[in-house]
Amino acid sequence: MNIDSIKITPGASVDLARYDPASRCDLGSKEDSERMLQEDIGELAALQDIFAARKERALLIVLQGMDAAGKDGIIKHVMSGINPQGVDVHGFRKPSAEELGHDFLWRESNVLPQVGRIGIFNRSYYEEVLVVRVNREARAAENPQEAIETWRERYEDINAFERHLVRCGTIVLKFFLHLSKEEQRRRLLSRLDDAGKLWKFSDADLEGHLHWNAYQRAYAEMLAGTSTTWAPWHILPADRKWVARAMAAKTILSQLRHLPARYPKASEERLQKSARLAEMLAAEAPDGERPSA
Repeated sequence: MNIDSIKITPGASVDLARYDPASRCDLGSKEDSERMLQEDIGELAALQDIFAARKERALLIVLQGMDAAGKDGIIKHVMSGINPQGVDVHGFRKPSAEELGHDFLWRESNVLPQVGRIGIFNRSYYEEVLVVRVNREARAAENPQEAIETWRERYEDINAFERHLVRCGTIVLKFFLHLSKEEQRRRLLSRLDDAGKLWKFSDADLEGHLHWNAYQRAYAEMLAGTSTTWAPWHILPADRKWVARAMAAKTILSQLRHLPARYPKASEERLQKSARLAEMLAAEAPDGERPSA
C-alpha cells in the first residue's frame, strides 16, 4: 500500500475520471484491511498520547466529499482509539447570519486546534468554493469569467491561510473522499429505506446528486488549485469504505511517525519536586504499609 499514490502533486491538473473510486489501493481482502486498521489505530493512540504530552505541534484533518461519501465513518472508525480529550471535531454546514457577516475563513479560524490537540473539520472553508460555487452557477448569478476569478482568488486566500497555519506549527492533512455517482445513489436510497438512517437524509443530498457533474468540476478545480507542498490533498477511493478508512489511518499515522516519539523530558526542578512529593505521600502511609528501609 503506497500512500503517496493518493497524494495530489502540487501544481498538477486534476481529472477525477482518472481516479477509480472503487480502487483497493493494493490492499488485500476486507478482513485483512480491517485487521491492519486496528493495528494502526493502536499505534495512533500511542503516538497521539505523546503528541498531546509534548504540546509542540497541532494537527488539523480536513474531510471533504459528496454527501454519503463516508466522512462520518472516517471520524468514527479511524479515530476510535484516540483519547477523546485530545480531539475536537467540528462540522460546518450552512453558515449562520453571524458567520455570513465575516470573511469566509472566520468560522473555521475560531476553532483551530491548539498545540497538542487534533482538530477534525467535517467539511470546512472549502465549501465556499464548492457548494457556494455550484449554487451560484446554477442560478447564473454571475458572469462566468467573473466567477472564475472569484474562485481563483479564494484558492489563493486558502493557500495563504494554510501556509500560515503550517508555519505556526500546525500539520494540515486534507482528504477528499472520492465517491462514484452510482455508489452515492445506492447509499442515499439506503438512507431513505432505513428508518434508522432517515435522519441523515436532507434535501441538500438530493440537490448534490442532481448537480453531480457541476460538483465534480468544482472539486477537480479546487483540488488542483489548493494542493500545495505544505498542505497537499489526498484522494481516498470511497466506494469501499474499508479502503478509505485504511488509507486515511495510514496517512495520519505516517505524519505522526515523523514527529518525536518520546515523552517530554522532565526538568531537574520537576524531578526534585516529584521526589519530595513522593516522600511526603510515603510518610502518610500506615505503619504496616510503609516500605521497609
